[in-house]
Amino acid sequence: MNKVRISVMVCLIMFSTYAVAQNKYDDKGFEISKNLEIFSTVYKNLQLNYVDDVEPGKLMKTAIDAMLSSLDPYTVYIPESEIEDVKMQLMGQYGGIGMLIHQRGNYVYASEPYEGMPADLAGIKAGDKILEVNGESAEGKTTSEVSSALRGQAGTELKVKVERDGKVIEKTLTRREIKLKAVPYYGLIDNDYGYIKLNEFTQNASNDVKNAFSVLKSQNPNLKGVILDLRGNGGGLLNEAVDLVNIFVNKHELVVQTKGKVASRNSKHYTRNAPIDKDIPLVVLIDGYSASASEIVAGSLQDLDRAVVLGNRSFGKGLVQNILPLTYNSQMKVTVSKYYIPSGRCIQALDYAHRDENGRATKVPDSLKTAFKTRNGRVVYDGFGIEPDVEIVDSSVVGNITVALARNMLIFDFATEYVKTHPTIAPAAEFEITDEIYADFANFLKDKKYDYSTSTEKALELLKEAAKDEKYIGSIADDIEVMIKKVHSDKAIDLQKNREDISELLKSEILTRYYYEKGRIEGLLEDDKEVKAAVEILSDKDRYNNILTHRK
Repeated sequence: MNKVRISVMVCLIMFSTYAVAQNKYDDKGFEISKNLEIFSTVYKNLQLNYVDDVEPGKLMKTAIDAMLSSLDPYTVYIPESEIEDVKMQLMGQYGGIGMLIHQRGNYVYASEPYEGMPADLAGIKAGDKILEVNGESAEGKTTSEVSSALRGQAGTELKVKVERDGKVIEKTLTRREIKLKAVPYYGLIDNDYGYIKLNEFTQNASNDVKNAFSVLKSQNPNLKGVILDLRGNGGGLLNEAVDLVNIFVNKHELVVQTKGKVASRNSKHYTRNAPIDKDIPLVVLIDGYSASASEIVAGSLQDLDRAVVLGNRSFGKGLVQNILPLTYNSQMKVTVSKYYIPSGRCIQALDYAHRDENGRATKVPDSLKTAFKTRNGRVVYDGFGIEPDVEIVDSSVVGNITVALARNMLIFDFATEYVKTHPTIAPAAEFEITDEIYADFANFLKDKKYDYSTSTEKALELLKEAAKDEKYIGSIADDIEVMIKKVHSDKAIDLQKNREDISELLKSEILTRYYYEKGRIEGLLEDDKEVKAAVEILSDKDRYNNILTHRK
């Protein structure tokens, strides 16, 4: 029996059961009853006749996942075992030791202990190999399995055995409630401009931004502008997005409204409080990973002509999910509506109701995109995320060598070794990858493997194969080999040609070891082209105002 077909039947029945409970007089009642009976018969016969033992829970989970995957990627079933993960995503907190991990080969390693958390306080370092958790070997375990073992109820103890420089170290840690910082860094740029980095819209995220803004204004009461960085922010709680917008706009402003199948559940969300500062110039940074609540903030501030949006087009997630409780402590996250920002537009970029021949959701075609207007009459469009007012095009191409070094964890490994011989470094804002550090890195790589192929090498290999097929290889074989050798020779200097990108990764990794996430963000600000562009706009009042009033 085809598992996919079984899964689809299971899913139809589960959905149908819910529908019947909601409305037993539904016109689809007969189809629901029929499919329930078919599923019951199929499932019973599987249990009685299938050649191998069938795991009911596993089969049901497969069925549920198969059904939900036909809808959108945000409608998911959450078994009891994954509730803590959901809590972490929505609330920004969980019970554990506070540490990022990654897998290499057959073991899981510490990547980044969070500042002041149990792992950090116990002295666990980035690069430590995790051997055991509570006496159970971690060999062969995935990051998910090790993460599950490390997490648990706050206040409980666990023993972790790690290996560092060939020595086995055992640590006893007490789990605690880990609260991730929504605002990992804020500070002044050139003493005149405030910068606030927001990672997620978790509970109290808007208060964290408000507090950061208040501190910045206390440091400089004559602040000339604020940069709100939402790059890489995948969203979170809708109410936090509304409250964040409220910091900068008047009370009773419509920020977002939701519309779904059940009209009684449709809602409008207005700002509820007096603003903290409705006049200070504001630039919001976004990129392709800014989604959901980030797009509500950026889009509503754009629609209200309250901020200049700068960067790259956002992700385009205009769907709203609710978490519904199910039996046996499980849950279900369901897309229940779409959201619309003040101009009336929905920025959802993918149409999950329509799929191409490969089953992929299609993009909203340009012909169906509708023009809307901001408060000042500027034209904006629905259907493809938030288009920035000022786009920063990244024309640079990350070199293959840079990708290979990162993929093979060689930048990470160099930072691990660097820390051992450098007890301290310059303050985060002053630290740079000097010629000496880069030379040390080049020397570190001499006995390391990080093979990679350039686009030119791949093209030459294709040319060689084509020449063989078309019987030209005899006349041009020597020429091709000369070119291949020349490329190999040029690759020897790739480390210098790509120094800028590689140095940025080295700087990021080293700063994290000494100053954690806060120091990494601070240290990379000086060379951040989007931040530089934001400062240029904020320093030019005429340009700033012109952007917010210009009608396309």
